[in-house]
Amino acid sequence: MKWGLQMTTYIVKDGGNRKLPFDKSRLDGYLEKIHEEFPKLDLEDYKRKVFNFVEKKEDYAADELVDYLIREAEARTDIHIAEWEHFAARLYLNKLYKKASKNRFYNDDDKYGSYVGLQESLGERGIYSGNILKNYSKEDLIVAGKLIDPEKDKLFTYNGLYLLATRYLATDSERNVYELPQERWLTIALYLMQNEPKEKRMKLVEEAYWALSNLYMTVATPTLANAGKVGGQLSSCFIDTVDDSLQGIYDSNTDVARVSKHGGGVGAYLGYVRSTGAAIRGVKGASGGVIPWIKQLNNTAVSVDQLGQRKGAIAVYLDVFHKDIESFLDLRLNNGDQRLRAHDVFTAVCIPDIFMEAVERRGEWYLFDPHEVKAKKGWYLQDFYDESKGIGTFREKYEELVADETISKKIVKAIDIMKRIMMSQLETGNPFMFYRDEVNRMNPNKHEGMVYSSNLCTEIMQNMSPTKMIQEIISGDQIVITKQAGDFVVCNLSSVNLGRAVLAEEEGTLERLIEVEVRMLDNVIDLNELPVPQATITNQKYRSIGLGTFGWHHLLALKNIAWDSEEAEKYADELYEQINYLAIRASNKLAQEKGAYKVFKGSDWNTGEYFARRNYNSPEWQELAKEVAEKGLRNAYLVAVAPNMSTAQIAGSTASIDPIYSAFYYEEKKDYRRPVIAPDLNLSTYPYYEKGAYKVDQFASVRQNGRRQRHVDQSLSFNFYVPSGIKASKLLELHMTAWNEGLKTTYYVRSNDIDVEECEWCSS
Repeated sequence: MKWGLQMTTYIVKDGGNRKLPFDKSRLDGYLEKIHEEFPKLDLEDYKRKVFNFVEKKEDYAADELVDYLIREAEARTDIHIAEWEHFAARLYLNKLYKKASKNRFYNDDDKYGSYVGLQESLGERGIYSGNILKNYSKEDLIVAGKLIDPEKDKLFTYNGLYLLATRYLATDSERNVYELPQERWLTIALYLMQNEPKEKRMKLVEEAYWALSNLYMTVATPTLANAGKVGGQLSSCFIDTVDDSLQGIYDSNTDVARVSKHGGGVGAYLGYVRSTGAAIRGVKGASGGVIPWIKQLNNTAVSVDQLGQRKGAIAVYLDVFHKDIESFLDLRLNNGDQRLRAHDVFTAVCIPDIFMEAVERRGEWYLFDPHEVKAKKGWYLQDFYDESKGIGTFREKYEELVADETISKKIVKAIDIMKRIMMSQLETGNPFMFYRDEVNRMNPNKHEGMVYSSNLCTEIMQNMSPTKMIQEIISGDQIVITKQAGDFVVCNLSSVNLGRAVLAEEEGTLERLIEVEVRMLDNVIDLNELPVPQATITNQKYRSIGLGTFGWHHLLALKNIAWDSEEAEKYADELYEQINYLAIRASNKLAQEKGAYKVFKGSDWNTGEYFARRNYNSPEWQELAKEVAEKGLRNAYLVAVAPNMSTAQIAGSTASIDPIYSAFYYEEKKDYRRPVIAPDLNLSTYPYYEKGAYKVDQFASVRQNGRRQRHVDQSLSFNFYVPSGIKASKLLELHMTAWNEGLKTTYYVRSNDIDVEECEWCSS
């Protein structure tokens, strides 16, 4: 370059094969066109910075230029100008359109190409499974393709669109873009409705696409990632019950590995496994207890990851009356003997009412070995629960064991166990809490079994039992193993976007949405390719689904309701009653069309006890209870509120039932900071977002969830947000309040180093 001459910048395209002089006027026109949608943004300053940056370069890759435009738009997003995030999303959308059109050979001005062509192309490449091409005619797919509305792409924020595109859209092995956002929604709709009767199937596809494309709902992460693709495992959550035998323990580990390999999270209940020092084949003191087996599961979590995307996610559950509970509570601590630690599993404690009562009165607590109890008494303590608060079979059996001098036991202070629980929670976030009596009292299918624990995220509550080997015989040169399948829990999840669906302009949106959502979830059960055979048996037996929600804080802000208010509690009660009613009605309609789940007869749904226990006494509820009793339910379990952080982010709302972390903050990336802003943040909503997760009153959160829990037949992934320096008495009060309010579980205790002086609810 000669001094004094203006340097020419070249834009490099096609992997370095083409170089074109930078056309400032062309970029200017492109940015102005996007700006027409966001006239309030100061585009001149943005363009000035962009042009100065680009013109200082000798050459610049086209893709890198788009990334720079996006980063610069994102950097301007702040608490007063949230629209820059949508500006960034438009830039990224155009990048996706351009890449897809190039890979699929159509004009990028059209945004979307032939949907039939996409199905055929990705089918040939072994990316799509071929089910859609096999089950739908070409004419059907042409009709379906006409449903695609590119305008719906404008609903995405940049953050949500980027997450969807980089993790879930179908690409080839080189990560080249083929599938676009609306095509993912349509593919999910077609895949989930493929076995519906042909005369109404396309209408149902249209309904499912309507629900997904408007971001009124999201499907579970495995469904989002795998529907229509090769290897279509669609479920998120599994729960296994570990049998107290060498065969049972190792079989369980294998099953957990298979689930993890296919992208599922697992809860494993170890309450039947004998404790340290228990007898094995009559030899006293031979057992190493549950810790060595948990360490095996820990190794499985690390070595068998979820489709290469993240390490396996396993939660281990143990009863608070198990003799190994103290060493179990130390599993994730950083101090002590690391040979006795398991840092890659999550822990959870199964707690009966009588333990919480002992904590309250600072009483003694007794620990037992389940193997010894079974050998001497003929039953397991965990097979019972209190049928009413303060009275029931569990406490009778517990007191029988306490009084039996032939049963060995360890005596501890209940408050000391609780202190160890809370110390671990403040250091590691675990253990999660599982209130077993309340869970089983409210179990609508108690006629068929018991719930011993929950899943990885504490929202699934379904009947469980261990799988047991019956015999192993040699037949010629084959070994034939016969097993009695236990209830291996599967849950199929999706979530209503409260921030959009509840306030939708179209009347009856929530009712229309939940009807199609329940059908989609029910179809997942029949389409699923589950990695564990007993899971398939359980899935068909109960047909359990978990219809959940996200966007609660978003909805409160849009309705100008303060998180800490009594109005929020009342609204939680009313809204979740409505959601529950609509879910039950939708499942009842499906039962009339397709048949009830196999063990409906004798359930609380069938007898009416489900409705009576929840005081559903209005004429509307009584009419529904009558319909359910007479005509059945399609699904044994219906409602469960999962964490759903990723899918909420895609849909541009707040996660689950959680408060937002902050109205506005920066997230550190590898080479820059990106802003994170509350959804629909403006002068009207800001006061309702101002208190973030660590400043909202946690007791108000507990009360909200107590009201909400009545309408959720399973449970809620409910986190506590506390300062790390919280007084033990205050954290204990939170746990006692959660138990007293009728919560079935609590999830993480998330602690943060904020000043206690700033924490109004916890400093009193």
